[in-house]
Amino acid sequence: MSTAKEALYGRFNEMCAILLKEQNNEGFWEGKLSSSALSTAIAIVALKLGGKPGEAEKITNGYNWLAANVNVDGGFGDTPESQSNVSTSLICYAAVQYCQPIGLGIPLLKSIEAYLTKQNITLSPQTITAAILKFYGKDYTFSVPILSLLIICGVLPKEAASHIPQLPFELSLLPQRLYRFFNLQVVSYAIPALIGVGIFIHTSRKPKIGVAKYLRSKFVDPAIRRLTTLMPESGGFLEAIPLTGFVAMCLIASGKRDNIVVKKGIKFLENQQREDGSWPIDTNLSTWVTTLSVKALGPHLRSALSAEKLNLLRKHLLNIQYKETHPFNGAQPGGWGWTNFTGSVPDADDTPGAILALLEIYEGTHEEQAALVFGCLWLIDLQNSDGGFPTFCKGWGKLPFDSSCADLTGHALLAFISVIDKLASILPDKVKNQIDSSASKAVAYLQKSQATDGHWLPLWFGNQNTPENRNPVYGTARVSVYLTDCISKSYVKDKFAKNLITMNLLAQQYLLAQQNEDGSWGGQKNIQGTIEETSLAISALVAHHPEVCAAGFDWLAHQTSGGFKPSPIGLYFAALWYDEKMYPIVCYIEALRRFSN
Repeated sequence: MSTAKEALYGRFNEMCAILLKEQNNEGFWEGKLSSSALSTAIAIVALKLGGKPGEAEKITNGYNWLAANVNVDGGFGDTPESQSNVSTSLICYAAVQYCQPIGLGIPLLKSIEAYLTKQNITLSPQTITAAILKFYGKDYTFSVPILSLLIICGVLPKEAASHIPQLPFELSLLPQRLYRFFNLQVVSYAIPALIGVGIFIHTSRKPKIGVAKYLRSKFVDPAIRRLTTLMPESGGFLEAIPLTGFVAMCLIASGKRDNIVVKKGIKFLENQQREDGSWPIDTNLSTWVTTLSVKALGPHLRSALSAEKLNLLRKHLLNIQYKETHPFNGAQPGGWGWTNFTGSVPDADDTPGAILALLEIYEGTHEEQAALVFGCLWLIDLQNSDGGFPTFCKGWGKLPFDSSCADLTGHALLAFISVIDKLASILPDKVKNQIDSSASKAVAYLQKSQATDGHWLPLWFGNQNTPENRNPVYGTARVSVYLTDCISKSYVKDKFAKNLITMNLLAQQYLLAQQNEDGSWGGQKNIQGTIEETSLAISALVAHHPEVCAAGFDWLAHQTSGGFKPSPIGLYFAALWYDEKMYPIVCYIEALRRFSN
């Protein structure tokens, strides 16, 4: 064995030890999302508006964190490592103005004003409103809540509410199955914002005499009762600090301070503050980072974990599968959400991730078999008519987060093929035929969505340095790895192996062309490399292009010599950037593991 190979094997063992230390006593991985200026600003405004005794220290600590994390250009990015942007900078400006210790925030306010001026944004109501609405386009999920916050904090006058789109909160009283027939202008999982922010805009507008105003007023209390039924046990809508904070502050500002939604929402915000004073965007992505950890270790998982830890992991994954219709969005049973906390909802990336993780530690019990079939059927029911998979719900189609995308479709395809490959002898013919049909449609979608140069675009991941912040390297690498694993299954050989191989060869040619001169990969050619993107590209290429990947491994060795710095690569609600502590670790381990196979 060459010295270089020995070094990589040694590095794999070192990395595995790091990953295993991150596993908690309950058998899964929690990870750690980056702190967020946007979340921190929204949270301190909600807490101050709530006016609870004893909140002053939390508000001050949050304010101090913001002051310590302003960018050199005077603006704020979504994370401390993110580039400044107008919307987050305006939110932070409002929070500083509203929450500052008397007069002490003036230098910081002037700093933000200077940044905004360079972006051709003045603090006039017309300029701010136009800039925010233009940035988010037809999606009002964030634009209207942001403008509402600016009114609450006094950056915009209350009269500005007349120029902000009215969210039709009364439509939330309709059955969920009818939502898709209305152009609600918020993504389907942001109904709490539709209600809370919609009520605020309604109550803030100048009184008008008319039937429409009168009738809408009659729907306020029923809509709040509807909102109460959507609130999870944790108090956090979707476990999201921004969404929960927006809803709480808008209800308080609408005169609904004593509502249970406000009380539980404020308590959720209190519980999520970190020791340094900041807040993340969400509680955690524990299901996602757990399934990524299992994927990274692959067949090595069984030898790396004790029998006790394996049993805990298996039990955890089985327990967090949704067994009943979800009260928040009406999702049918069978899927998995991104975290074990009650605010998450099932989605088409965590569900195939959980299916594949269970297959990796499969013991053959009836409970496992039922969970795997249940998960596949949930995915089949979600599949769009174009053959691709959306994130949360089929047929919504109004906004991009609920449209089909390649990386989720590739993930679902691998889950289907792996289940048939493992359970072929026990699957009922009806279920097998359903899975087979869905897989065929997914393959057709991937063929149609692959660009002529071989790339696919992901939905929930991006790169801050590429044009339009797209990340074709991430999307292509993810799908390519899924296809590689599909091709290795015996079930595929008689089905669509030729189609998968053709797509994969084209994808790998694209990835080869995107490598930087220093051996790394970024979002595309000549974009600064990251640990995540370089590792993912290596995972896709290492089986057939080890010599190319050697330069990537050299770059990774140098880049990680001082630790594992995550990059802002993930996209949350309305293109909100985040990074996750576990991403560079699990991506690097998977690359090393695939090299060693």
